Amino acid sequence: MSTTELLKGAAELFPDEVVTQAHVRHLDLPFNAGRFALITLDNGFDHTKPTTFGPASLANLDTAIDQVEKEASAGEIVGVGITGKPFIFAVGADLKGVELLKEHKDALAIGKGGHEVFKRLAGIAVPTFAYYNGAAMGGGVEVGLHCTYRTVSAALPAFSLPEVFLGLVPGWGGCTLLPNLIGADKAVSVIIENSLNQNKQLKGAQVYELGIADALFEGADFLEQSLLWTASVLKGEIVIDRPVIDRGEAWDQAVAKGRFIADSKVHGAAPAAYRALDIIAAAKNGDLQQGYDAEDQALADLIMGGELRSGIYAFNLVQKRGKRPAGAPDKNLARPVTKVGVVGAGLMASQLALLFLRRLEVPVVLTDIDQERVDKGVGYVHAEIEKLLGKGRINQDKANRLKALVTGVLDKAEGFSDADFIIEAVFEEIGVKQTVFAEVEAVAPAHAILATNTSSLSVTEMASKLKNPERVVGFHFFNPVAILPLLEIVRGEQTDDASLATAFAVAKKLKKTAVLVKDAPAFVVNRILTRFMGEIQNVIDEGTPVEVAEKAVEPLGLPMSPLVLLELVGPAIGLHVSETLNRAFPDRFTVSPNLAAVVKAGKRGFYVYDSGKPELDPEVAALLQQGDSVLTEEQVRDRVLDAVAQEIGLMLDEGVVAEAQDIDLCLITGAGWPFHLGGITPYLDREGVSERVNGKKFLAPGVASVPA
Repeated sequence: MSTTELLKGAAELFPDEVVTQAHVRHLDLPFNAGRFALITLDNGFDHTKPTTFGPASLANLDTAIDQVEKEASAGEIVGVGITGKPFIFAVGADLKGVELLKEHKDALAIGKGGHEVFKRLAGIAVPTFAYYNGAAMGGGVEVGLHCTYRTVSAALPAFSLPEVFLGLVPGWGGCTLLPNLIGADKAVSVIIENSLNQNKQLKGAQVYELGIADALFEGADFLEQSLLWTASVLKGEIVIDRPVIDRGEAWDQAVAKGRFIADSKVHGAAPAAYRALDIIAAAKNGDLQQGYDAEDQALADLIMGGELRSGIYAFNLVQKRGKRPAGAPDKNLARPVTKVGVVGAGLMASQLALLFLRRLEVPVVLTDIDQERVDKGVGYVHAEIEKLLGKGRINQDKANRLKALVTGVLDKAEGFSDADFIIEAVFEEIGVKQTVFAEVEAVAPAHAILATNTSSLSVTEMASKLKNPERVVGFHFFNPVAILPLLEIVRGEQTDDASLATAFAVAKKLKKTAVLVKDAPAFVVNRILTRFMGEIQNVIDEGTPVEVAEKAVEPLGLPMSPLVLLELVGPAIGLHVSETLNRAFPDRFTVSPNLAAVVKAGKRGFYVYDSGKPELDPEVAALLQQGDSVLTEEQVRDRVLDAVAQEIGLMLDEGVVAEAQDIDLCLITGAGWPFHLGGITPYLDREGVSERVNGKKFLAPGVASVPA
């Protein structure tokens, strides 16, 4: 089948593609270097709608290559360049089209179609140049790899091959061409390590340093400088010497390093990284066509697999649902926030003060019970601003301005009389929080929002003794505040729409992913994690060795093991949340006597790290009192997953969130739950756990799976 027929068939499956044009224009290069053809990729929208490659877009590029190929053969041009619209080069395949594919042969056609078009750039009779002027990802990076030379803009903010992150492989030449260009070790870093490290992006200078681009130019006159450079290359005045690639032991070591990284991140639970590494390993012989064929096959297999669909589902949750929260009231009801008050000046309160200060750039005032604490809180914020200044993230003027905006006082009346949004981050005890809110209500303006950062207590109960309970809202951040995007916004029974709308508007300015949550014990993330951790604790208490219980959940590919997570949260907080949930749901949530003993002994966790890796602390081992019921890893995993599936089913029945999608969005953005699993519900559906426990799947067919 010809490329044209392949792409035409694929285009029929994807009628709603945002089509990218490939405009050809001609110009005379400087220094009388000759006539040059420049192809510009442009979908007709501004940079907020990045350029992608669907079947019709590939067909347009194919047509443009037809034209320049003829001109090159006829001696009418000396070279061909390819670049993008302002701020965007191209960000890869159009994933909306991939979601629609139901047949392996159609998935194979997408891979072959991209290869057939891009390969032609390498076959043109004159040198070809890619000018990475803006964001380049996936297929956008790969189209440039097929060219003879590449330049990159120093202003380029994001450059990556993110396919493994989503559950794919770089399938239009990335796995084959990149190691042959820069060596296997660097290629493994870009394709495997960066992808599995939360989809880390490269900046323009790094692209040049890695040897992916041959020249680096400033953003302001990037294209002009690139064309001057092109003229010098074509005239032979600049010669590009690329390093000889080590195809010996170094190549094998790089692949082994990649497997180690994949094992440590996904524990064999997702196939994409391993498929990519197989192709990189085979690319050692330099046979490009063999590599392209392997990419086509891997791409088709993965497109028809559950992990990719879960990856796309997760991507859509974060990019779309996360930006338009389900159930949020009309944003026009939100009131302006021109001053923020923070009750407390401990570490959490200080982190919140810093976040509000940086994102809202309005006065922020902290209060606490003594001057020493207040000073410490303000001092923390000042020190963090100094760090930003030191890293060049802000200039001296901005640093001075931010520091001047943050203050601390002992008197709440003085601090909060003109605040519009006041958040408490004090001790997690209902009586303490009720007292704090009563004090704040007495001095705050009538319109001020009273927000609580509680992780598990009832917002309704906290507001119950106030004159105006309708303005109390749960505003639950996750630690570390600067890194985890989730914000659980909790509607108490009395909370009104204006207060809720203001909370969502503030969350958006804070650049957080806000999810509306019903006022139920521990809300979403802590409730699921506590049930998950509780079941792990139960099997340990009953007699299963700690290492077996920990290893049992490795196939979930979580960012850290349960007991390492407990250490991060703090055993005392873990115990407190389990006690709160035990009071609410005693039949399902237990309080582990062993965990209580660990907390009582003042231990910070179950492990010591004397050898560099976690080993059970002998003092903790001595505290543990275990039964004689020993389970296998598989039995532990089944028990833990059954418990989680049951809890999520109950939460959805209770209306804690609008849909299963919100559970997944919370776990991905608040607990670092793996993207490639789509959170948790697609995994439970795929493994048959949902039906075993609840008699039905959480998601409809095609939502995070191949459409029926």
